[in-house]
Amino acid sequence: MSVGMTNSTALVTGASSGIGKEVARQLAAAGWTVHVGARSVERGRLAVDEIGGGARLMVLDVTDPRSVADAAAQVGELDALINNAGVMVDGRTAPEGDIESFRRTYETNVFGVIAVTNALLPILRRSAHPRIVNVSSGTGSLAWSTGPNPQFSHETGGTGAAYRSSKTALNALTVYYAQALESDGFKVNALAPGLRRTGLNPRAAASDGDPAEAAAGVVQLATLADDGPTGAFFSWDGSRVPW
Repeated sequence: MSVGMTNSTALVTGASSGIGKEVARQLAAAGWTVHVGARSVERGRLAVDEIGGGARLMVLDVTDPRSVADAAAQVGELDALINNAGVMVDGRTAPEGDIESFRRTYETNVFGVIAVTNALLPILRRSAHPRIVNVSSGTGSLAWSTGPNPQFSHETGGTGAAYRSSKTALNALTVYYAQALESDGFKVNALAPGLRRTGLNPRAAASDGDPAEAAAGVVQLATLADDGPTGAFFSWDGSRVPW
């Protein structure tokens, strides 16, 4: 059972396209006020115009401390934070990669999540039903990377090491935030969206996976009832994903 979906406010990072845009669209259609986080003013405005309803442009670069602080100063009320912004710099294995590619990946996928979450926590604490959803990846599951999962077996050679390890770190942060904030009524969960038609990489761009399908899973976690789970990792279809 979900909490009420009207008269609520969300902020979605990386919401000018892909899954983030669909999350914003679905929440706005359900009566939410949605801050559409976007690095590009032009792309953000296009997304807001397309979504309509309660969509509001929020210029936000999660890797820029000043941008994060400015965004937090503009948010008066907040019930749900969707940490969706993410990058995949390259698909190299750990031996092939370099420090710079890992650093660029972690700046958005890990450090950006910490910066935005911590900046918005004081506002989220004022909500009666504070929710945080971290958009992760099934490729970040260590169980699926080492077990008998045909998608992520070690036959892939550990490709995309920077991206995959950043999502593993994000999963750990999900647990730590959930534990630290549980007594304050927060629900903090991670979602594996599956392969979707997004600009993450060429394989994703060529996929027929509908971003809206993954977005529905995010919305479900953003509207969990007060007796719902926290500190968990879910697939887009609602099933549990092993850490």
